[in-house]
Amino acid sequence: MAKTTALLLSLVLFIIAAVANAQQCGRQRGGAVCSGSLCCSQYGWCGSTPEYCSPSQGCQSQCGGSVPTPTPGGGGASAQNVRATYHLYNPQNVGWDLNAVSAYCSTWDANKPLAWRSKYGLTAFCCPVGPRGRDSCGKCLRVTSANTRTGAQTIVRIVDQCGNGGLDLDVNVFRQIDTDGVGNQRGHLIVNYQFVDCGDNLNVSLVIYG
Repeated sequence: MAKTTALLLSLVLFIIAAVANAQQCGRQRGGAVCSGSLCCSQYGWCGSTPEYCSPSQGCQSQCGGSVPTPTPGGGGASAQNVRATYHLYNPQNVGWDLNAVSAYCSTWDANKPLAWRSKYGLTAFCCPVGPRGRDSCGKCLRVTSANTRTGAQTIVRIVDQCGNGGLDLDVNVFRQIDTDGVGNQRGHLIVNYQFVDCGDNLNVSLVIYG
């Protein structure tokens, strides 16, 4: 009986260890990306809650999945094989203050609620496909690495302009997509992007019963 109990306990511990190992991701697992479009938390675990998916919580890849998951919209414009560099916005260090990071869009969006400003990682946008200037401010992109080895993706919000003909991602967003570190070595990534609905508009109907 004791041997059977010990065997069962060992089997349970083995299964738990295997499941835990399968759920690890990000830099803790050599740049692995979560399956099923789950987010990779700052601690290297897969999940779908804001603790896993929010850039402000240190999400590493496929971020924005449950805050909520944006659906194609916002014009739907898209482009492939776009050059993406990185910029040291580090908004988490300044309370997501768009004025403090000298973002072009701060003129219109600096007074947005903190929840709006910190909902997604930041990017500058200067691609040929999609709205430009003020018309691009506040819009969201689903950015996917063109690196077929990883396919990492995340959602970003446009807050700035740039001059590289592509995207200038916040360094934290850049790292979320650059799961194998190749982009950091080269100084840029090649990505695909699509404009998506940010999910900011929550229409609540007030019904008064008389």
